[in-house]
Amino acid sequence: MKKYLWSFALSAIVLAGCGKKEELPAPVAAPVASAPATAPVNTEEKVLNIYNWADYIPDGMIATFEKETGIKVNYDSFETNEALHAKLVAGNSGYDIVVPGSVFAKPQIEGGLLQALDKSKIPNLSNLDTPMMATLAKYTDPDNKHLVPWAWGFTTVGINKNKVAKALGETPMPENAWDLVFKPEYTSKLKSCGIAYLDSPTEIIPVALHYIGKDAYSNDPADYKLATDMLAKVRKDVRIFSSTMIDDIAGGKACVAIGWSGDINLAADRAKENQSKDEIEAMLPNTGALIFFDTIAITKDARHPNNAHAFIDFYLRPENAALMANEMNYPTANKAAMHLVNPEIAANKTIFVESDYLAKMIPPSSFSNEAREAMANAYNSFKKGK
Repeated sequence: MKKYLWSFALSAIVLAGCGKKEELPAPVAAPVASAPATAPVNTEEKVLNIYNWADYIPDGMIATFEKETGIKVNYDSFETNEALHAKLVAGNSGYDIVVPGSVFAKPQIEGGLLQALDKSKIPNLSNLDTPMMATLAKYTDPDNKHLVPWAWGFTTVGINKNKVAKALGETPMPENAWDLVFKPEYTSKLKSCGIAYLDSPTEIIPVALHYIGKDAYSNDPADYKLATDMLAKVRKDVRIFSSTMIDDIAGGKACVAIGWSGDINLAADRAKENQSKDEIEAMLPNTGALIFFDTIAITKDARHPNNAHAFIDFYLRPENAALMANEMNYPTANKAAMHLVNPEIAANKTIFVESDYLAKMIPPSSFSNEAREAMANAYNSFKKGK
């Protein structure tokens, strides 16, 4: 697989522009050197407060930024978009940078919870992939005013191949991997080795809607009822509702899971590190998976916006973006980093997805506040078995 195919596939969705790097003219000799322009002085205290997903930053990246800038980073983590959103809605979160999923970022922008970026302070924005940014602008952030991609990936089915084969016995693997988690014919067998669902209504309901042929990002509560009716048929077979999917899969608590592609690949790496014989794989369902963007944003009431811009620019350096792909198994949207991505990562079709499969995937959207509440109620009823 050519590692740039995913970029070309996205450009079919939106018009991709391209930039031209111009050569600077040779400097004109002068008898006296002119004084350099005075750079803006950052008078903020040397502190930056970041709120990001758990297990979602390469080792040493924060320490490198602190050493280089003298800015002390306070780094906290959350486990669901719902948890982050609640903090932002409550106000005075105390965080400067947050990393919302695009499904939540759009209403956060519309609700005035995130501030517009000062692009003059982020020269490395030019490293980002044009089709990716156009996709983000189309579905989430018009004109790319507020968000920068942290990483992207897709929600899918992950399996422990050996355990799934043993549990299924003579039953062959289905053509559509979603059947493994939504069809009683399969879940009744797989419950013996463990089925795990992400513990989030905005992750489970959309994939359930997609499975039954509805709009994955429907705002109609009647559709949620149809989705939960389907889910109710397999509720007794689900062992875990998880916010720690990497450890649950790698540790053998579940043999099949609805999870994020990068986490499933991280679980595969962790199993190998533990010298496990288990082979863990992220699946590519034949009806498509759900693409997501996780995005860097600056909160509306950030107390250290200059430091936040400095960190975003630091993160967008090619070597740092490549670390994200190489260590965290999530594809980067940084085109300047691609030559630094490890060949085995670039060639992994469940990380950098091939263009023909990418065309099957469901692009991100968002939900209204009323729909999210209705979805949460439907999900909680399903989870409780009611």
